[in-house]
Amino acid sequence: METERFGTMKALWIVLGVLGLIVLVVLLSFGSYVSAKNQMVQKSADVDAAFSNIDVDLQRRSDLIPNLVASVKGYANVEETVLAGIANARAGLMTAQTPNEKLAANDRLSVALLPLMRMQENYPNLKSNDQFMRLEDELAGTENRIAVSRLRYNNAIKDYNVFIEQFPNSIWAGFAHFSPKTGYYAADAGAKTAPKVDFSK
Repeated sequence: METERFGTMKALWIVLGVLGLIVLVVLLSFGSYVSAKNQMVQKSADVDAAFSNIDVDLQRRSDLIPNLVASVKGYANVEETVLAGIANARAGLMTAQTPNEKLAANDRLSVALLPLMRMQENYPNLKSNDQFMRLEDELAGTENRIAVSRLRYNNAIKDYNVFIEQFPNSIWAGFAHFSPKTGYYAADAGAKTAPKVDFSK
């Protein structure tokens, strides 16, 4: 009788121990999930914030273009095809919606601006035009800000992607519907030289 009672008590303790262990595992898992999800939300927001900085700089750059074109037109005969290319590329930037579309439109605008920026070689008076020089400096400064913002944007995406792909975050990312971001920004080969304008020649 005592042996049966002892056996029953032992079995009860084992069951309670197993239940306690299950509850502990569930609590720890839930805590891990909540913590990981909160970090994923923050890192995703960091990516969005990093892109918004690029967006501000792209808008500033777009706003400089009409003034730059006007200052060049006062000193040089700008081909209509060049002006049309710049206008179309700028319109594409203004209407782009997604980060990828905006970044691609910015590359097209950089390429479209190249002929305009190279006109100083044929029109030396542009080198002495204060307005043109000021606008060119502002454009170059904006390009530098875009480059820095672009680097921060890529780093934010990398940080987010690495985090959600690490175990056990990869499991929680699936539950919380967080997927890798693929919007890394790599400048178009033709656009990389857009801000490089040498007025010393």
